[in-house]
Amino acid sequence: MNEEEMNHCGGCGAKLQQEDPSATGYVPEEALQKEPIICQRCFRIKHYNEASSVTLNQDDFLKLLGHIGHKEALVINIVDIFDFEGSLISGLARFVGGNPIVLVVNKIDLLPKVTNWNRIVNWVRRLAKEQGLKVVEVVLCSAKKNIGFDRVIQAVEQYRDGKDVYVVGATNVGKSTLINRLISDYSDLEAELTTSHYPGTTLGTVEIPLDDGRNIIDTPGIVYQHRLTELVSKKDLGKIMPGKPLKPMVYQLNEGQTLFFGSFARFDFVRGARQSFTIYASNAVPLHRTKLEKADELYANHKGVMLAPPSEKDLLELPPLAKHTLHIQKGKSVDVLISGLGWIKVNSEAGAELAVHAPKGVKIIQRDSLI
Repeated sequence: MNEEEMNHCGGCGAKLQQEDPSATGYVPEEALQKEPIICQRCFRIKHYNEASSVTLNQDDFLKLLGHIGHKEALVINIVDIFDFEGSLISGLARFVGGNPIVLVVNKIDLLPKVTNWNRIVNWVRRLAKEQGLKVVEVVLCSAKKNIGFDRVIQAVEQYRDGKDVYVVGATNVGKSTLINRLISDYSDLEAELTTSHYPGTTLGTVEIPLDDGRNIIDTPGIVYQHRLTELVSKKDLGKIMPGKPLKPMVYQLNEGQTLFFGSFARFDFVRGARQSFTIYASNAVPLHRTKLEKADELYANHKGVMLAPPSEKDLLELPPLAKHTLHIQKGKSVDVLISGLGWIKVNSEAGAELAVHAPKGVKIIQRDSLI
């Protein structure tokens, strides 16, 4: 390691110093023995992240939300645009009382470049309203690309009004990245991050102190079994969660044709005039077209091998495929969402009879088109 590297934090690059614990780059004596040398703030963020990967099931999570309803607070709810309905917290409005909600929509970097952002905000507002969520603001952002975070910070300042801030979200929506940004913006942390438990529960939350004596409170991520992302192996999670902007694939289908998404799911165009469908899914999940009459046989003979991922072994860990029949009305512009895997846009307004086969329990939704 050269001298330059030894003098700077391996995490944030700040110049290391031992004089002032409240200034950037502070490093305690014992940390100088470790490699790489990182400042105290980076150490806290790193270990906080490791400590914050606690997750909760729905019942425990709802208990936790009930506590928020009895306090005056600002609620930041983080959702994933790639799996919007799958990552929404059902009944959130009921539990947080009259507290204001800022809806932070993450992963907008995945949407195609030509997207009309105002249209997306209006779409999100409409769907949130259908869920009974009264939101004071919708903020589109990308944790990965650091887009829109300044507006999240401004919204916290604007609506907090001297109150605590609770951050809630499902797993895999990018919550810890946002929290890290909040830590770095609010923490000339003389105070440690503290973990505390709610009375009568074993629910660990992490509190980030604010300068007015209030806290940003990070709640554990809620696990929703209706999202494919919660059911697949770690290896396959990296495949179904796209890492770069989606490249929509357009298929012209005749009735009686089927598309397989590896072995994860299958989409049948059962009946209707020849029309096109646009697939928004990770490029790491190959699509395979066949005739509907041959689909069962193809799946039985080739699942986990030609139709992969998942592998035969990983497929055994997933619930069997369950069939959902969908009637698309004439004159409607709709998407069919397979929670955690992506969505299929029905491009024609001629109407269609469709079927989607996905692991039992995975949420399948027909909705107004996002794009």
